[in-house]
Amino acid sequence: MTAVLVVNSGSSSFKYQLIEMDTETTLASGLVERIGELVGQSSHSVAAGAVTSEATEPAPETTVSASADQKSKRELPIPDHTAGFAVMLEAFAAHGPSLAEHAPVAVGHRVVHGGARFHEPTLVTPQVERDIDELSGLAPLHNPGALQGIVAAGEAFADVPHVAIFDTAFHQTLPPEAFTYAINADLAERFRIRRYGFHGTSHGFVSRAAAAFLERPVDDLNQIVLHLGNGGSACAIEAGRSVETSMGMTPLEGLVMGTRSGDIDPGVLFHLHSRAGLEIDELDALLNRGSGLLGLTGRGDLRDVMEAASAGDGPSQLAIDVYVHRIKGYIGAYYAQLGRVDVITFTAGVGENAPLVRERSLAGLEALGIRIDPERNAAAERGARVVSSDDSLVTVLVIPTNEELEIARQTLATVR
Repeated sequence: MTAVLVVNSGSSSFKYQLIEMDTETTLASGLVERIGELVGQSSHSVAAGAVTSEATEPAPETTVSASADQKSKRELPIPDHTAGFAVMLEAFAAHGPSLAEHAPVAVGHRVVHGGARFHEPTLVTPQVERDIDELSGLAPLHNPGALQGIVAAGEAFADVPHVAIFDTAFHQTLPPEAFTYAINADLAERFRIRRYGFHGTSHGFVSRAAAAFLERPVDDLNQIVLHLGNGGSACAIEAGRSVETSMGMTPLEGLVMGTRSGDIDPGVLFHLHSRAGLEIDELDALLNRGSGLLGLTGRGDLRDVMEAASAGDGPSQLAIDVYVHRIKGYIGAYYAQLGRVDVITFTAGVGENAPLVRERSLAGLEALGIRIDPERNAAAERGARVVSSDDSLVTVLVIPTNEELEIARQTLATVR
């Protein structure tokens, strides 16, 4: 058996999955969070049928169902990521699956920002660790936590290779006219100011999955992928290569998101500084954590916003209008950039589960050959599916994303 451990680390938490690559089956997943606080938390879920005889009997806090995953939770002090990985190993030992039988051949790490230097999955070395640390200036909320996870995982799994998978790597194919900002060129080069793009692991996975679903070579397709979750981004993909994307130097640019503003006139920041007295840290917090749906409605989750809108709440109705207006604008812009669009795909939590968003984002685009089928779009079906009408010139799909599986695939390919 060939197992890969996938780790997605933040500053005070990390998620993990153990994936059996022969069948691409998730054997176990978990979350270790509140690292560094007085009381940390961990949860561990084992896929039905994955527990082996070497695992001990489930602890009292474990919820067990014969036909579903077995889940366990713990609360205990977790002072740092190293301690967190020890907690994860204890969960595997107590609840399975056995890491003796499913020993990972490699560990794959999600790293948000690879700058312009990392354009493919990369074996972790001391120099790569230094580079990730140096790039933290471009992603101060993400890269430091990823590096902590890499170091801690290296101690816990010292005998296997570790691979860094960068969110920005898929977008290294952007042409200069797409990644260049029209500011002073010397300043831009000195401080590495350019469009990098994010959600690349998801955009790459979904674009290839869409081609496979349609039984067409990815090189034959022009695609627009809409990754819509709490964070959101659009990507124009020509023959399998990213040629335009909505997020920029940071994940702040682009679509309206749960707590991020997306596109905004930079002059607004100058105005708020000079007239409202907001300083840099306050402006950063406003745009990243206090804007988007949360800023418009006081609710950061689109499900809550949609519920309030259906009950007649005016600000929530406006927020949905703004949300889909921005998506529609990017679809039109990317249609123009590509010249021909074969497939539009919705993915991630909102994209996969919000028929209203799909319907309204495409409404009025019939002249571009985009027609959605109301019954297909509203169906409760899950999984990969077509939601466009039979006479639509552009195929509209819903494809579930699986970033962890994509990381595992790239990790295994790299070590092989």
